[in-house]
Amino acid sequence: MNIVSVISHRSFLLGLLGLILVLLATLPLFRASTYTLLLLTAIFMYIVLTVSWVIFSGPTGYISLAPAAFFGVGIYTAAVLGKVLPLPVVIGIGALASFCLALLVGALTLRLRGIYFAIFTFGLVVLIQQVLLWWEIVKTHTRGRFVIVVDNTTIYYVMLVILVLLLLTAYSIRRSKYGLALQSIGEDEEAAAHTGINVTALKTITFAMSAFFVGAAGAIMATKWTYIDPYIAFNPLFSFMPVLMAIFGGMGQFFGPVLGAVIFAYLEEVLITKFPYYYMLIFGLILVIVMLYLPGGLAGLVQKWWKGGLERRNANT
Repeated sequence: MNIVSVISHRSFLLGLLGLILVLLATLPLFRASTYTLLLLTAIFMYIVLTVSWVIFSGPTGYISLAPAAFFGVGIYTAAVLGKVLPLPVVIGIGALASFCLALLVGALTLRLRGIYFAIFTFGLVVLIQQVLLWWEIVKTHTRGRFVIVVDNTTIYYVMLVILVLLLLTAYSIRRSKYGLALQSIGEDEEAAAHTGINVTALKTITFAMSAFFVGAAGAIMATKWTYIDPYIAFNPLFSFMPVLMAIFGGMGQFFGPVLGAVIFAYLEEVLITKFPYYYMLIFGLILVIVMLYLPGGLAGLVQKWWKGGLERRNANT
């Protein structure tokens, strides 16, 4: 009976995911409003940032505050190359540039642990931001750049493709031996190294892989904003929001970060519109309540409800 329940559970989830994907893919065909496309594109962006962060930081326990750096690299890649190269090439270069930056940073810093790694990764964001600002003001005598604009439907579909590829990658890693190795690093890194796992190489590659999707998202999202500068591209909120969304949704289940990103992104849109001066305070209160009363996040609550329903159904049968 338990096996049947597990199979039915997985079949239900697969069917639901397939239905959601079909609806999202066909939505622009039904002449959805511009606001709807923009809102869903923003939600896709936050899901990509959050799931990418969880790929590395979730199992290993390393708190990275570098997503804003990789996102900004993708944005500036689009700003610099968008007028001379086709959009798919620009997105690919932005993703590869972020991958290479993360590979270099990871090789140099992933021997650090705890708060030291978190501080260094956040310092990376500020460093790139200030160097670019200095370069533009002193060397080019400008501040910021105009970005070639792409229509909202194209941005929507590109972000959807990036999101689907990321979710497939995250699921594959989670179910593979590499996912188990990453979890063992998070539980006891020294023990994982003694079992033969190349700890530094695995952490570095996973860190760079997560940055790849963030850079791709930054490259396409830059075309949504007519003008960018270092403060827009390397906004620290792009580093902190994925962490908050992952905690809010819960990292124990695969769908937790996705759920947290969807709800937080929608809340951000609503709260910025209605409470522009207090929305960050409201965000903070929500996060504190979740951490105190829902340590497993929303995913833990959903899983608890689901198990309770299965137990009641099995008891009745």
